[in-house]
Amino acid sequence: MKLQLTGKTALVTGASSGIGRGLAKALAAEGVLLAVSARRAEPLASLADEIEKAGGARPVVLTADLSKRGQAANLAARATVALGRVDILVNNAGVGIGGAQHVVGDDAMARELFETNYWSALALIAALVPAMRTRGVGAVVNVASIGAVTPMPLAGHYSSSKAALSLCSETMRLELRGSGVNVFSVLPGPVDTGMLAEFGVVPGADKVLGKMPRGNVAELSRKVVRGLERGQRALVYPTALGFMRHLPTLANRISASVIDGLVDVDDARKLQGGSHGDPLALAARSAFEARG
Repeated sequence: MKLQLTGKTALVTGASSGIGRGLAKALAAEGVLLAVSARRAEPLASLADEIEKAGGARPVVLTADLSKRGQAANLAARATVALGRVDILVNNAGVGIGGAQHVVGDDAMARELFETNYWSALALIAALVPAMRTRGVGAVVNVASIGAVTPMPLAGHYSSSKAALSLCSETMRLELRGSGVNVFSVLPGPVDTGMLAEFGVVPGADKVLGKMPRGNVAELSRKVVRGLERGQRALVYPTALGFMRHLPTLANRISASVIDGLVDVDDARKLQGGSHGDPLALAARSAFEARG
C-alpha cells in the first residue's frame, strides 16, 4: 500500500533524540505535519525550531511519560485534537535496561520498560488505528530492534519487549489486510544514538558492539521514509544484518560464538537507561548528545 506523504499527519513518540528525532525531521522534509512526543520538553522544542527553520511546518510538542499507564491514550487524544487526525503513528519510544534477567526479574524498572516499549504502543494503536481504518488510509511504524530475533545477554528485557512489538506488527498486518492501513516493522541493529551510548557502558557491551556493523540515524530515517512511501512491510538496518530476520537460528549461533567470553553474566549490577535513567547511563547519553 503506497502512501503519499505530503499533507499527511503523524505522531512520533520518543522524538527528543536519536531515531525518533531523525524520523521526525525526515517526515517533516516530505511535507508531513507532525506531533512530536517525549518526556523532555526542551529537546522537543529544539526539534520544532530546527524543523521550522528548515522550512517545514512547526510540529506540535506534546510531552508524555509513556512509562505510566494511561499516558499513551491521553497522548493519542491530544494529538488528534492538535492535528485534526493522525494518518501515521510512529511507535518509537523506548528505554533499555542493562542487566541479567535473573537479576532484574520483574522489578519496577522492568515493568516500566514493558509499559514504554510495548504496552504504550498498543494503547496508541488502539486509540488511533480504528479511525485510520474508517478513512481507509494510514500507517503504523513500529520501531522494534534486531534484538527481537537475536537477543543479547544483559539486554534481555529490551530484546523481549521488542520481540513482542515485532510479533504485534506481524499479527496486525494480517488483521489489517485490505484496510488501507500499512504496518511497517523497523528492526534497527546498532545505530549511533544516545541509547547505544548507554548500552556501551554495560560491562562487555563495548566489545560486542565493536564486532557488529553500525549505522547512522540519518540514513535509517531516509530508508524508513522511503519504505513508508512504498508500503514496505519490514526493514532491517544496517542492511548487513538483514539475514538475521530470515535465519534467526543461524543468527543466534553466530551471536553466541561472537559474545562467548566477552560478557560477564555473573555481574549483579542493573543499569536503567532513558532520560530518567541511572547517573552512569545519563552521563553516557549526555556525552553522546554533546558531540552534536
